[in-house]
Amino acid sequence: MTNQQISIVLVGMGGYGQIYLERIFSGHYENVYVTGLVDIAPERSRFYQEVMNQEIPIYHTLEDFYQEQTADLAIIASPIHLHKSQACLAMEQGSHVLCEKPATGNPQQLQEMIQTRDRTGKKLAIGFNWSFTNTIQQLKHDILKGTFGRAISMKSLVLWPRNADYFNRSSWAGKQYSSDGDWIFDSVANNATAHFLHHLFYLAGDTMETSASIKELTCELYRANPIETFDTCAVEIQTTNHVNILYLASHAVANEHRPRYKLVFEKAVIHYEPVEEDDQIVVQWKDGTETTYEDPEKDHLAKLDVMLSAMKNDDDSILCGPEAASTHVEAIYAMHQSVPNVPSFPDHLIHYHPSNKLTTVDGLEGLWKNCYLQFCLPHELDVPWSSAGETVTF
Repeated sequence: MTNQQISIVLVGMGGYGQIYLERIFSGHYENVYVTGLVDIAPERSRFYQEVMNQEIPIYHTLEDFYQEQTADLAIIASPIHLHKSQACLAMEQGSHVLCEKPATGNPQQLQEMIQTRDRTGKKLAIGFNWSFTNTIQQLKHDILKGTFGRAISMKSLVLWPRNADYFNRSSWAGKQYSSDGDWIFDSVANNATAHFLHHLFYLAGDTMETSASIKELTCELYRANPIETFDTCAVEIQTTNHVNILYLASHAVANEHRPRYKLVFEKAVIHYEPVEEDDQIVVQWKDGTETTYEDPEKDHLAKLDVMLSAMKNDDDSILCGPEAASTHVEAIYAMHQSVPNVPSFPDHLIHYHPSNKLTTVDGLEGLWKNCYLQFCLPHELDVPWSSAGETVTF
C-alpha cells in the first residue's frame, strides 16, 4: 500500500470526528481521502458545507456505507456503545480500524473485537492520544529499559469543569446503558479524562504494546450533576506488577486544572504539571539533576499518523491496540462493581451557577488536590460524607 491512495470512512462527523476532518481537509496527508461519512445528524458538523462542496456521500449507518463502498480505514468516532459493533463490521468488510477511546464499556465486547481483528487480519488501534506520541513512546521505552529503576507508584489529577450543556450533549451522556441495553458507562473516567487513567496503566505496562494488569481496585464515586453514572472519582489500584496507582478526577469544580501526574521510580521522580502551552515532562533524579521530555499534548492526532504509517508499511506495530486499552475497560467495569449505586454529594455542598450552567461542589477542588498530595482516598482523610466502595480483586 506504500504509494496507493488510502480511502477513509469516518463514523461520526460531529464531536471529535471534526478533529479528524480538520486534519484531513487541511491537506496534511498525501494520498489520503474521505470516501464516505456516517452520521445521523450531519448538519451539526461545522464541516457539513465543505463535505457537501466536495460531494462526499453521507450515510445513515455503516452498513449502508458498505453496501455501496469499501474503505481502507474506518475511523470510529461514534458513541461508546456503538464502538464494538461498528469496529467489528468494518474489519469484517476489509477495513483497518482506528476506534476512539474508550474501546467499549463492556470487557466481553473487547474480546470480541480482538477475536475479529485476529480472524480478519486487520489492524485495530484505540485512540488514546498520548500513547501514540513520540514523547510517550520514548518515555515508556526508557521505563522498560530500566533507566529509572523499578516503578513504585503513579498518580494523576484532572479537574475539568463541565456544565449542563456537556451533560445534555447527547441521549447517552452520563448513562449506564443504552435503550437497547448495551453498556455505556459514560463518566468522567470513561470519556473526557479517560486518556489520563489509561496513561498510567500504559506506562506501567511490561511491554511497549500492553498496559499493566489490575490486581485490585478500590474507589469512591460521586455525582453532583443529574446523571446515572459519576462526574467525580477517586480510585486506588494495585497492579499485578506491584505499582500503586491513584487516579482523581472531577467535572464538578469551578476552576480548570490541566491533567498532571507524578511517577515515582527507584532512581527518579517524573513530574508532568502543565501550566502553559509547551510544558515539559520533568525527570528529577536522586542526585538532584533534571532531564526533560517534550509535552505530549502537542499533537492529538499522532494516532492517525501512526495508523496510516502502519498501513502503508504493512507494520503490525500500532502502539495502542485493544490489548493496551483493555486495562482501562476492566477498570471502568470494576469501578461500577466497587460502587454499584453511585451516591450524590450532600445537597448543601452542591451549587448550580446559572451564568455558566455549571454545577460545583464546595471544597471539592481543594480536597482532591489534598488527596493527590497525600496519595489517598477522601475517606482516609475522615471526610464526613465520604466512604470507600468494595475492594474488587481480579
